[in-house]
Amino acid sequence: MRFLAPLLALSLLGGCAQINAFKDLAGAITDTIRGSDNAEPPKELQPLEPIVNMTVLWTTQVGKGSLGRILNLMPAVTSTTIYAADHKGTIVAVDRTTGDTQWSKDTGLEIASGPVVAGDKILFGTSNAELVAISLADGALIWKTALTSEMMSLPRVSHNIVVARTSDGRIAGFDLGHGGIKWSHERTLPPLSIRSQGSPTIDGELVLDGYGAGKLIALHLQDGHLVWEATAVVPRGRSEVERMVELDADPMVQGEIAYATGFQGGMTAIDVSNGSILWHQKTAYSSHATALSRKSLFITDTNSDIWSMDISNGADQWKQDILHQRRLTVPARVKDYLVVGDFEGYLHLLRADNGSLVGRLDLSSNDPIVATPQAVEDVLYIQTSDGLLAAVRVD
Repeated sequence: MRFLAPLLALSLLGGCAQINAFKDLAGAITDTIRGSDNAEPPKELQPLEPIVNMTVLWTTQVGKGSLGRILNLMPAVTSTTIYAADHKGTIVAVDRTTGDTQWSKDTGLEIASGPVVAGDKILFGTSNAELVAISLADGALIWKTALTSEMMSLPRVSHNIVVARTSDGRIAGFDLGHGGIKWSHERTLPPLSIRSQGSPTIDGELVLDGYGAGKLIALHLQDGHLVWEATAVVPRGRSEVERMVELDADPMVQGEIAYATGFQGGMTAIDVSNGSILWHQKTAYSSHATALSRKSLFITDTNSDIWSMDISNGADQWKQDILHQRRLTVPARVKDYLVVGDFEGYLHLLRADNGSLVGRLDLSSNDPIVATPQAVEDVLYIQTSDGLLAAVRVD
């Protein structure tokens, strides 16, 4: 399973647990979460004659990258510029066409998530429990707000409200102009939970967010009050590990339907208007976001197999396991294809209609691609773990 073992957060309730019991529990969790990663090596790539070519347009370097940390650094793409960050606090603005640096700013902060563009501001979260806004024009600090814990999720913005989720399970709304808090919602985490990188989703006046015990909630954007709570999956099993169900992936919305998935949670379709469950399938799940088309859902599961599901009922359309255990990114849609990155720095291109592999590019020579590729028309923007930022055209 892709990077989940280091992300596990343990909460021991009751205060009288013995050290040996804790070690046994931790070992069981590690075995469950890592699962076949220990038994199955990544599939070796077989020779491929590309049907569709990918061409590197430009590359540049963004600081030191993630420095080996599990973070949520994701380039933000606008009509003219790309904004990207490293963990040591460097933010760069890069011309989308040429790759030339427009400005670079050392914030001195340990950036954990972002950046995200919101009007004339750039937002990001830090490992030191801060939500930060800097100027889109030159990177100057505008405001910085203290949070209750580390922020691994991407900030979401609508109607001048910034929604942030922190690792302790809280979700809060902040004023985009000055960073002051407007509301906060706290929920009780289960005894065992995963340190998630998933982010809330804003849909109109609702904030959708998944969490432990297989639940998805909808909060009112303006004041944070609970609109509905849906139980997508009922935890089952004899042990705490078996009962771990996390809807920790970003909820995705199309029309009036939200799609939720996460660790041991399958895939669930939920009516956004009232939280009722429309369908649920147990076949595959992902702890990361989902790609959508008009008729299909696309996920990379915990074994790095790629699935296409019917958006109307969750039925399997195809499964591609040729990249099994290669620690793939979330699939991104580009033209009529899906693209994923892997742990050795390769980009793989698949047909969206049947999953066949049609292209491959060795982009970064053993520098893992973890962030979801960002697609704009026929160009992909990719950031690697070591800080390489690249533009790649799908020909």
